[in-house]
Amino acid sequence: MSTPYEAGHDRSEPALSVVVGERRHLINLAYRLLGSVAEAEDAVQETYARWYAMPRAQQDAVDSPGAWLTTVAGRICLDVLGSARVRRERYVGEWIPEPLPDRAEWSGGRPGGGPAAPADPADRVTLDESVTMAFLVVLEAMTPAERVAFILHDVFRYPFGEVADIVGRTPAACRQLASSARRRIRAAQQPAVPTAGQAGLLVRRFKEAWEAGDIRTLVGLLDPDATMTADGGGLVGAVLRPVRGSERIAQYLIHIADKAPGLTLLERTVNGRPGLVAQHSGSTVTVAAFDLTDDRITRIWAVRNPEKLRSWTAHGPDAAASPDPAG
Repeated sequence: MSTPYEAGHDRSEPALSVVVGERRHLINLAYRLLGSVAEAEDAVQETYARWYAMPRAQQDAVDSPGAWLTTVAGRICLDVLGSARVRRERYVGEWIPEPLPDRAEWSGGRPGGGPAAPADPADRVTLDESVTMAFLVVLEAMTPAERVAFILHDVFRYPFGEVADIVGRTPAACRQLASSARRRIRAAQQPAVPTAGQAGLLVRRFKEAWEAGDIRTLVGLLDPDATMTADGGGLVGAVLRPVRGSERIAQYLIHIADKAPGLTLLERTVNGRPGLVAQHSGSTVTVAAFDLTDDRITRIWAVRNPEKLRSWTAHGPDAAASPDPAG
């Protein structure tokens, strides 16, 4: 079984470098399948553990180490997705995928010129349309098999014969799974998505209105049927159910600002799109992603669960003070 990601490998390279060179691809795949950097990292670590547990002769007998690693990682992610459904039934409040910062936000060292921090796996996740928050949220509504078949075929371009080996179903069944997933994606697509520049301007106006406590402007920037979903995971305060309607969302945001004086809002790229980061006393407490249609905000996803904000905690006050280049 071959993969598009092995085409660039020189087969004369030592096997170790070929295996290690697949890490970025595996992290990219696992994050899209699981919606969590931590779980993606665990899945990839388990994949490598299984590879290195094999005797050397067995490793040498594998014609395509990259394909072997992808198959194993895909099966691990499929198992994780199955068990995640049970865990998320017990999750406190709403569950939102883990937000990713822009790659430019990953500095090689600590704020203030301290020693270099360890590289984070999120730095290896390529930001594109398949990691926007809106896209990941739709993936969450799919069955595990639908999600795996769709991501492998439509995003990573694996033929259905290879997808079938990973999912454990026939190629025809995998084709049907991917087709069902595509229908879900089409049904959730917004009719008119603004450009990155327009989206950035809209998010900036929203930030300024929130900072000013201007409820009328906030209402005007929100679609009348807008929805805001928060994820605190039971670890921090967060509304347990989605807040619906522009006026209710605006009132809730003003209430939050009143309860947390000194809250600092920063324009940041979240999963490849303009978003906001809220900091209190220099610590990131909320990362907000937006879904936009024309000149209105239709969805807000506010991640407050600190376990999902680890990718953002390296940015101290000094780092956060610099303007966002995509803002």
